[in-house]
Amino acid sequence: MARIAVIGAGMGAMAAAARLAVAGHRVAVYERSQTYGGSLGQHAEEGFAFDTGPGLLHLPAVYRDLFVKTGKEPLERCVTLAQVDPASRHVFADGTVVSLPNASRAGTLAALDTALGGGAGATWGAFLDRARDAWDRSRRPLLEEPLRPDWQVLGRDPYPAEERRRLLRPARRARTVAEIGSWELADPRLDALLDGYALAYGLDPLSAPASAALLPYMEETFGSWYVMGGMRALARAVYERCLARKVEFAFGAEVARIVEKDGRAAGVELADGTVAEADHVVLGARPWPGLVPGQELWADGDVTARADAGASGRFVVMLSLRGGRPADAVHRTVVHPADGADERAAVFGGRTAAHPTVTVLRPDDPSTRPDAEHEAVTLMATVAPHGPVDWTDEALRARFADTLIDAAGAAVPGLRERVLRTMVRTPAETAADTGAEGGAVPAPALAGAGGAFLHAANRTRLPGLLLAGGWSHPGGGLAHAGMSGALVAGTVVEGDGFRGSQ
Repeated sequence: MARIAVIGAGMGAMAAAARLAVAGHRVAVYERSQTYGGSLGQHAEEGFAFDTGPGLLHLPAVYRDLFVKTGKEPLERCVTLAQVDPASRHVFADGTVVSLPNASRAGTLAALDTALGGGAGATWGAFLDRARDAWDRSRRPLLEEPLRPDWQVLGRDPYPAEERRRLLRPARRARTVAEIGSWELADPRLDALLDGYALAYGLDPLSAPASAALLPYMEETFGSWYVMGGMRALARAVYERCLARKVEFAFGAEVARIVEKDGRAAGVELADGTVAEADHVVLGARPWPGLVPGQELWADGDVTARADAGASGRFVVMLSLRGGRPADAVHRTVVHPADGADERAAVFGGRTAAHPTVTVLRPDDPSTRPDAEHEAVTLMATVAPHGPVDWTDEALRARFADTLIDAAGAAVPGLRERVLRTMVRTPAETAADTGAEGGAVPAPALAGAGGAFLHAANRTRLPGLLLAGGWSHPGGGLAHAGMSGALVAGTVVEGDGFRGSQ
């Protein structure tokens, strides 16, 4: 039985902790804040409750596997999963509205044909076929096994872009999300639909590789799910599974550095000077300067992290509304702006967008509201991180919240007149709560672009130190965090011979 110290109580870290504990190891988690769950937070006030992080779960199989592998109770006995149908409703700048069904390819293509016309369904279907090829080519090395030493093979984009012939010039193929939208989708509404998927994951369509096409493919193939009681309930279930497997938690326990002995990680030193010895250390947070004094965690040429230049955060507006939720309300509506180029330039150029893409979440969940005569609605937009934009500026926060409320009126008629209370959460709060610089949210790892969108390997140069969570392979997102926990646990248990799930 090995002693294992886990830094952080985010979803990836807890997924690793539960798996390691059930393998017979003694696991202790040290969390700087007073609670667990990382980005899966919840704000509750006056009978209303709001998720402050991800609002939906994709690829629930990742957490089903976690619960099967760590105990007799499956995931569905610990939380209630509700399939969201339609998966999303989209309101475009020209007034076109389309609702996309959950995990129904035929239904999605039919809906696009009906709403957009012009063979839009066939165009999107052909795109999904190419996205499926990218998924099949990259799924295992990108998601299901540790980042290989010859990671450069993932620098090649697996998306089989169509050849675009040009008069008197060499043919070209789309290399980015923006080029797919412009060259392969053609319809500006389909272009906006694809851009919206990229932005939701914090990716700039102008630089994100074409392989990002697998993100809408995953959502539309495997579905979108809501956890009743709010997504925080999923974090609670994973935490309780850890407790049932005798994982120990210390909250308010900030780790200052990793203790090294005889050339390997040997424990952690807390900010108060306390030292906890360990045989392995799992870091469930982004590495910071001085974490391992005098040590480089990666050798020259290794992948270290996704470029900070593309980092983004989330601006969340929580609205307590008078009036009940209509029976025909849609759980998730995305309101697309007329000028996507301006939004991209703002988000990834360090300023606020005049017309952002706004996601409106209206869960049909009695636990989120005091009674049937009220409704809890959450608005969310991808924004520049704290630093380039001063998200502590109260006037700026209020103005941008008003911008989101105005846009959301296209999804919730009469929204402004129903507002009882407005609460705002910005990247500044994310930074304070999670320690992530600028409140940045990590994007999923992607193949292509020479490896620029890969994340640090789970195994570091320092023996005994491994990384889990969104800032490590295979990147950000709930499903990806759960995968990272499985990869870390497998590496500790099986050693150098571990090659991922079979």
